[in-house]
Amino acid sequence: MKPPRRRFLHLAAAVAALPVTQRMARAQTYPSRPVRWIVGFPAGGSGDIVARLVGQWLSERLGQPFIIENRPGAGGNVGAEAAVRAAPDGYALLLVSNPNAINATLYDKLNFDFVRDIAPVAGMSRAPNVMVVNPSFPAKAIPDFIAYAKANPGRVNMASGGNGVSSHLSGELFKMMAGVNLVHVPYRGEAPALADLLGGQVQVMFPTAPPSIEYIRAGKLRALAVTTAIRSDVLPDIPTVGEFLPGYEASGWWGVGAPKNTPAEIVEKLNREINAALADPRMKMRLAGLGSVAMPMSPADFAKLIARAIEKWGKVIRFAAIKPE
Repeated sequence: MKPPRRRFLHLAAAVAALPVTQRMARAQTYPSRPVRWIVGFPAGGSGDIVARLVGQWLSERLGQPFIIENRPGAGGNVGAEAAVRAAPDGYALLLVSNPNAINATLYDKLNFDFVRDIAPVAGMSRAPNVMVVNPSFPAKAIPDFIAYAKANPGRVNMASGGNGVSSHLSGELFKMMAGVNLVHVPYRGEAPALADLLGGQVQVMFPTAPPSIEYIRAGKLRALAVTTAIRSDVLPDIPTVGEFLPGYEASGWWGVGAPKNTPAEIVEKLNREINAALADPRMKMRLAGLGSVAMPMSPADFAKLIARAIEKWGKVIRFAAIKPE
């Protein structure tokens, strides 16, 4: 029989190791049932497509369905709140994107605090917005556009997918830095806004690349610039806005979040698997076809990206006195 002291130390060590053992077991068995992946926007949008691509990979890799659940409304807030209210067990995830960072300032009263209530899991991809005009518009380059807008203040209509969304804030940043007066015309989503731009009812828009790139390639829209800091591999001949307005940068980005207090080992497992997906050549090719590039990140790095976006777009919202619809 072991001496009492040795027996006590053995039992204490076993108790101390138990949480670690339980955490390892939980990570190994996760997921044991289907996982809900909440997307706060309608099906068919840029983020929805990326989520479905990565969700399919995770389903095949982990042996359980990752089911996309579209919960549109209030610029992504309906979906975010659904995720915040879900159990923190790894079986509810949220598509995190630029609108979540924008909404942190845009909405004065939300039923949640995004930074406090959502745990960053992983980055997924980034895509430029593209400054596009109807081919009938006289400007063929950024300097021409700025000159025309200054000569015709308040006569150039700028479409967006809604008040406070990425396509709107990208345009407001352009207005602020170029010193031009464009009339904002918000729509309920990028698709109807693009339809009116194609029809000539509005003159300019800053949509994300995925829904607009085929129109650009077909000559139905003229791309003046991409909004990222460097040129896009998908549109290599199109300059950046920053080449004419130094310091300008805007882009759409997507990642994964989970309710706060989701077990760290599950967050780490999801991060590892998502990064593996983003490293796969086939996934990179699929993302490139959408005008996106893979954005692998640790949870900590993704948290920093979100914090920087909240600070940046908060300044634009306050400068332009933007209010939610």
